Amino acid sequence: MTLGDIPRILEIELKSFSLPWSEEAFQMELTQNHFAKYVVAEMEGRVIGYAGTWIIIDEAHVTNVAVDPEYRGHSIGETLMKQLMVLAIAHGAERMTLEVRVSNTVAQNLYAKMGFLSHGIRKGYYTDNREDAMIMWAELPRPTTDYEME
Repeated sequence: MTLGDIPRILEIELKSFSLPWSEEAFQMELTQNHFAKYVVAEMEGRVIGYAGTWIIIDEAHVTNVAVDPEYRGHSIGETLMKQLMVLAIAHGAERMTLEVRVSNTVAQNLYAKMGFLSHGIRKGYYTDNREDAMIMWAELPRPTTDYEME
């Protein structure tokens, strides 16, 4: 993700979330937050999805994942999550976590498919309607080197 992607990211945010992030929030993530890593999915040069994570020591915390509604159902969210996992592993993360609305079963199913397990509930996590969030964690595969025996 680059600063030039932000206008399109904001369009997707508005279509995807009841509490969209602001332009300033994304600018801060890209320019000031050294923990933040963001990726985009593009089709014909147009951003159609994005995902972000904060990598702190050996943990990666997914901040957001969104795909333009016109492009959902084509494994783009899964591809974005896989890319976040690759980034996290490359930066030394051993596990990844996220929060997801308890009502968002589509996202929960995707995360479960990718190895995330439910590890509790954050009561009233979402400020727009006080909905609970499911906390999910996944162990990330250890990178192998030429020196390790399989």
